[in-house]
Amino acid sequence: MHYAALPTVRRSPLLGLGRHDLALVAITMFWGTTFLIVHTAMRHSGPLFFVGSRFATAGLLTLLVFRKALRGLTRADLVAGASVGTTIFFGYALQTYGLQTVSSSTSAFITALYVPLVPLFQWLLLRRPPKPAGLLGIACALIGLILLAGPGAVSPALGAGELATLGSAVAGAAEIVLISRFAGRVDLRRITVVQLLTASVLSFLAMPAAGESVPAFSWVWLAAAVGLGAASAVIQLTMNWAQQSVPPMRATVIYSAEPVWGGLVGRLAGDRLPGPAVLGAALIILGVFVSEAPLPRLRRRRSTPERGSVRSARPAASDPTPRPARPAEDRQPADRQPDRTSSPVV
Repeated sequence: MHYAALPTVRRSPLLGLGRHDLALVAITMFWGTTFLIVHTAMRHSGPLFFVGSRFATAGLLTLLVFRKALRGLTRADLVAGASVGTTIFFGYALQTYGLQTVSSSTSAFITALYVPLVPLFQWLLLRRPPKPAGLLGIACALIGLILLAGPGAVSPALGAGELATLGSAVAGAAEIVLISRFAGRVDLRRITVVQLLTASVLSFLAMPAAGESVPAFSWVWLAAAVGLGAASAVIQLTMNWAQQSVPPMRATVIYSAEPVWGGLVGRLAGDRLPGPAVLGAALIILGVFVSEAPLPRLRRRRSTPERGSVRSARPAASDPTPRPARPAEDRQPADRQPDRTSSPVV
């Protein structure tokens, strides 16, 4: 579905968020809680193998659930699913590669660059200029992410790890825009299956190039891969469904709250966030609501002279009092009308 054809979303009484917005908020909350699971699984498995196993589980689950729908698989479904799946793979693989040489704060700062990239890609791919309210929400979210990353995240040096992380940010922005680009044009179920299996296959194929081998069996990585795989199936299906109605920029602002939820989970575990990080979290939450705030428009002021100019083109009546229309039987052809040249123009 083209961005301009997005349907009007009804907002629920809950802070002005519609059900599609709330669905994206829910999966973003879940993203914020998965860091500990992934961190534990990385002690028993390589990153590419774990990502491949995770999305293989998700792809097989959706394949089992939507097996009947796959009978009508079209070329458009394959192209859309493969495109989104490729961005998912690059987003995970490049960020994981970058974390081997850069700090987590630097990775968080560079990854946050996907936020301003989304309106640019939206303009290029969807031919839709960003709205001022959306840009304001994007700015709040970006500043908030920078504050969350901390002052040590900013570094002028760009090594291989930084460049790889920057590539993951580009892939993340492309994924958000592509999902909105294909939403409504292809079958929701079939594209979910294709994109998940694409991300899995590409992860396994990249293992030899990265020098990664199959790890020894462990219930830890197996349980994590199966659990997160099932969650990934629900997440991608929800994203494909919700972004049929939620614009890419608004979805971006909602997704940017992932570290906020992660920080809340860490706070419950005993961690303490510094003051700038708390301010950054508040700015991200503010950006969610600002991104669709009604802004004053100037179109009504411009339209007033146009209406006046149309009325001024009509002859002015000598009697300002409106007169009732003549009955139908009094309306005669022009050649049979009596002379009314001395009557006021009505």
